[in-house]
Amino acid sequence: MRHSLPLAPQFYVTAPQPCPYLAGRMERKLFTALQGDQAEKLNDSLSKQGFRRSQNVLYRPSCSDCSACLSARINVAEFAPSKSQRRTISRNAHLKRHAASPWATEDQYSLFRRYLDHRHADGGMADMDVFEFAAMIEETPIRSRVVEYADEAGKLTAVCLTDVLDDGLSMVYSFFEPDLPKQSLGSWMILDHVNIARETKLPYVYLGYWVPGSPKMGYKATFSGLEVYRHGRWQKMKGLEEYAEDTHPLSTDPIAEQVANISLPDSRG
Repeated sequence: MRHSLPLAPQFYVTAPQPCPYLAGRMERKLFTALQGDQAEKLNDSLSKQGFRRSQNVLYRPSCSDCSACLSARINVAEFAPSKSQRRTISRNAHLKRHAASPWATEDQYSLFRRYLDHRHADGGMADMDVFEFAAMIEETPIRSRVVEYADEAGKLTAVCLTDVLDDGLSMVYSFFEPDLPKQSLGSWMILDHVNIARETKLPYVYLGYWVPGSPKMGYKATFSGLEVYRHGRWQKMKGLEEYAEDTHPLSTDPIAEQVANISLPDSRG
């Protein structure tokens, strides 16, 4: 199925498949190619409308009977670490950050494999080989960085593929040493990206999707200043009970209406 707007990118819909977050549900994605001279502008614009990047594709959940997946971002000006997060910052103070162009290395892939085998052995990326990993890291038509964290001995401990948007940092994919659970490295990378955003005067850190009721996504709700993209606008995150209606079949607009409501960047700029 294809839907398009005049003089605009073409939008497609994936076939339904089992949802990885909510049992008994089916997921479907609306997506478009990210290419050409307007790639950065398109990524900036659609990221503000709940889309995420995967290599040369921008996508957004568009399920037929559910709209529970909500794009989430931290408003940096309103973020303050909790006691637990301050402890996480202290525990990882020894880690050194290094940001570089998106280039895959053997050390990254070794860490990635350990992470997947320990945390997501039955996930959709479990069979990703080194060439597919390199494509995930390197195939980007926009301004992206690989942010690496190493310990005092120089051992690679955590990695995040990060896009630089015009209004923030988008954490595309992160992975870390699975044998260090007490260091809360996933949360630590988010906390450090808040610091990077402050250093570079960018107002937001985009975290991907938050799914109310999904244990896999619960950690995102622990960050203050969190906003979610819902009903066509960004709003402060509320209590779980506020999102119960989003799992109802009538909560989803028809695909054609969703596409018609997408704002695209001015191609004349």
